[in-house]
Amino acid sequence: MPLQVSNIDTDQIIPARFLKATTREGFGDNLFRDWRYNAGDVPNEDFVLNNSKFSGEALIAGKNFGCGSSREHAAWALADFGFKVVVSSFFADIFKSNALNNGLLPIQVDEAFLNLLFDAINENPTTEIVVDLEEQKIEIPSKNESRSFEINAYKKVCLINGYDDIDYILNLSDDIKKYEESRFSFNKI
Repeated sequence: MPLQVSNIDTDQIIPARFLKATTREGFGDNLFRDWRYNAGDVPNEDFVLNNSKFSGEALIAGKNFGCGSSREHAAWALADFGFKVVVSSFFADIFKSNALNNGLLPIQVDEAFLNLLFDAINENPTTEIVVDLEEQKIEIPSKNESRSFEINAYKKVCLINGYDDIDYILNLSDDIKKYEESRFSFNKI
């Protein structure tokens, strides 16, 4: 879904008045609430999320996505709505961290490639965008264009396996146990 707007802050992603819950569910209903709905909760037909010609699990957004206050709920809202990936030419550091910690992949690309994405989707709303996390590559097959992207190696493992930080440590429990046993035996001598 193309959202060709720069400087989208976390209050636009999920307005503060909806931050009353402590669980992650239900925030997608209010994602971009003030843009998605007009007065009286009437859907704004001009807003991309309300436009039936666009669909998908990737949000393609303008530069400086997720700026503003530190709000983990922004990542929750995007994920709860169904997005798995957000692509921009720049992310606010805290948003990027919150996204990665909540299973949402922020892909930072150069401005030229971001514009290619927007152009391709606007030309054909059913344009396929391929994201390969293993290879760290995003591709527009119809344009024969691709770019690599950076991701922290630890967060990459977590996203590929569906781990949060605790799941990651639990996954290492056998290795931790072996280490502790070897250490205990060494100290006993």
